[in-house]
Amino acid sequence: MPLSTVAIDKAKARAKPFKLFDGGGLFLLISPNGAKWWRFKYRYANKEKLISFGVYPHIGLKDARDRRDTARKQII
Repeated sequence: MPLSTVAIDKAKARAKPFKLFDGGGLFLLISPNGAKWWRFKYRYANKEKLISFGVYPHIGLKDARDRRDTARKQII
């Protein structure tokens, strides 16, 4: 199930970092101090790679999805 802005806003920091997945390799990493980073995980040449798209709410959900789609097109 894809993320919603309501779910993102309700997510509270925990003792350890955790991820909220949106799909297609995009997820939101929430750190113990409450910071929320957009990350995109993909595989290239049989190696796992990670791209950071920025911090929520500076980068919104729609913008993060657009960046994921653009990055995926460049990878292929």
